[in-house]
Amino acid sequence: MADFAVGDQDFLLDGRPVRLLSGALHYFRVHEGQWGHRLAMFRAMGLNCVETYVPWNLHEPGPGRYRGVADLGRFLDAVHAAGLWAIVRPGPYICAEWENGGLPHWLTGRLGRRVRTRDAEFLGQVDRWFRVLLPQVAARQIDRGGPVIMVQVENEYGSYGSDQDYLRSVADLLGACGVTVPLFTSDGPEDHMLTGGSAPGILATVNFGSGAREAFGVLRRHRPRGPLMCMEFWCGWFDHWGEERTVRDPQDAAAALREILECGASVNVYMAHGGTNFGGWAGANRSGPLHGGPLQPTVTSYDYDAPVDESGLPTPKFWALRAVMEEYAEGPLPDVPPPPARLAAVVEAAAGEWAPLDDVLDALGDEEWDGPVPPTFEELGVDRGLVRYRLRVPGPRQPYPLAVTGLRDRAVVYVDGVRAGVLDARDAALPEPVAGPAAVELWVESLGRVNYGPRLGESKGITGGVLHERQYVHGVRARGLRLDAFLADGVAKVPFAPVSRAGEPGLYRTVLEVAAGAAGDAALELPGWTRGFVWLNGFCLGRYWNVGPQGSLFVPGPVVREGVNEVWVLELEGAGPSVRLR
Repeated sequence: MADFAVGDQDFLLDGRPVRLLSGALHYFRVHEGQWGHRLAMFRAMGLNCVETYVPWNLHEPGPGRYRGVADLGRFLDAVHAAGLWAIVRPGPYICAEWENGGLPHWLTGRLGRRVRTRDAEFLGQVDRWFRVLLPQVAARQIDRGGPVIMVQVENEYGSYGSDQDYLRSVADLLGACGVTVPLFTSDGPEDHMLTGGSAPGILATVNFGSGAREAFGVLRRHRPRGPLMCMEFWCGWFDHWGEERTVRDPQDAAAALREILECGASVNVYMAHGGTNFGGWAGANRSGPLHGGPLQPTVTSYDYDAPVDESGLPTPKFWALRAVMEEYAEGPLPDVPPPPARLAAVVEAAAGEWAPLDDVLDALGDEEWDGPVPPTFEELGVDRGLVRYRLRVPGPRQPYPLAVTGLRDRAVVYVDGVRAGVLDARDAALPEPVAGPAAVELWVESLGRVNYGPRLGESKGITGGVLHERQYVHGVRARGLRLDAFLADGVAKVPFAPVSRAGEPGLYRTVLEVAAGAAGDAALELPGWTRGFVWLNGFCLGRYWNVGPQGSLFVPGPVVREGVNEVWVLELEGAGPSVRLR
């Protein structure tokens, strides 16, 4: 056991000044079987600490229904075994380019803009969740022989709000749940962010990618005393579907890190290893005035142009940052561990069996909703996945434009069983007018809930209505198809048949044969496919989309089996001929 404290100028370990050389690694973005390797990579890079967020929505998919909560405790145990300290950022909001910023859809759908405030119902839900989550953090604090040295209060709150009573309530709740290590906040180095996001008596830290001296100067205007720390040193960045990949020169990142350390500050490299948004959990952003511009969905890879890449390998940035860290290390750095095993040979298989989307929905879908107007995903209880909306344009009537108001995010539309177009929020009208009577079917997909800014928590699905000319079409049946429904027992009930027509949307099932001794990390490629989700041996690798910039999906070695590997591909627009593992 040891004592970790915040001094007037330094962090103190049993009264001795220490500098934190931390790196971000989110346990939920890395397969548990590979935690040990990634932590060894951190040690070899020169880090002495690991930081992780905790996504509430991953662990509580429905009110009072929990899953995987103990994952955090096992990760902290792995951190301790690796000889590293830990910083925990439990939220309740985390941003992190994660679906809804980590807040549960069932909560934001009900409370709306009351979240992240002192609203009694919101704080009551946070209290209940923290009392489930935090005992495993409290039990692993450094003063109890564990690795946890600090815990964050909320997350970049100054970029969102100014409710000081709320911040104090979260801090008090952490204490009530047994957290005794120092608390901290983190915000951008701007006056309005620090005044909105920091709280008296709690260490304030700042987040930035360059300009350390200026950033710490701003912090010192607000906090003349206390250790300096960059809690998020952005050494890279994340990517959006349909945009160019974002990269940062390794030497530029190394120079910015050096400036932080020359200021005498501690640092958390964000991300030191980014990992993957498995399971369709990637979030989204909005740009433009008041963040109300077009949706920018985040890709499945969270590689982040980090020093340890998505597959766990050292990049040129790793060596550049390691060289800087080495100057501040107490003794020689450990050797870089051997890389994980890689798939020994390319394996490819034809698309195999197929079932149309309607049959998949009949086997795996939720109960159908029937009402006058389209329900949102939140009203249907759908977090990630899609919803089929069915309605009928009355007639007889002449052809008029058919459009959707409040579409979030993308819809494949069929009129009388024939595909009529693909719509999104920017182009939400069919290219050809529709005459009545007509049966209309819209398969609407969420591309990820906004994780940052004032549009946090916005609803998904058809949030307005369907218009024929200026007239709302009333009378809607809606049925959700959640990604969580794709389990082995459920998929076994889908009536698959041999592929008869190339390119059709639907659920495909095929088998990849991996030779004995050949299993390992791999990339899954879908040549000729358009957009959807893919599972390998029941493990959801995430979303694929041919708009780029991501062209393949990372497959962790522990997911790959010697022998038979079953692949499911949920294609929403147009399928390709084969699936390839390389």
